[in-house]
Amino acid sequence: MTDYTNNSFPEGRQEFTINYSERELSVWVEKEGNILHLHLDNNTFADLEIQQDDSLKQISGPELPASTVDFIRRKVLENEAGDSGRGSGI
Repeated sequence: MTDYTNNSFPEGRQEFTINYSERELSVWVEKEGNILHLHLDNNTFADLEIQQDDSLKQISGPELPASTVDFIRRKVLENEAGDSGRGSGI
């Protein structure tokens, strides 16, 4: 696997929360090369592949809404330090 992106998220783990169906869920993402291993509330697991244009393509796990994947992309790859953690709003 080659990590060909220019994002600022280093190898390792990042934790945050999102709002999903009016519930706050804990999320942690672990980056390994160009793969993000996603854990939502310790009961949903998915892998997202970072594409050359920094978009994310889901490659395993239950299908996540596009808005959730986009929120994760912005949170992790753009490293939104000022985000209040309120989530994707879905």
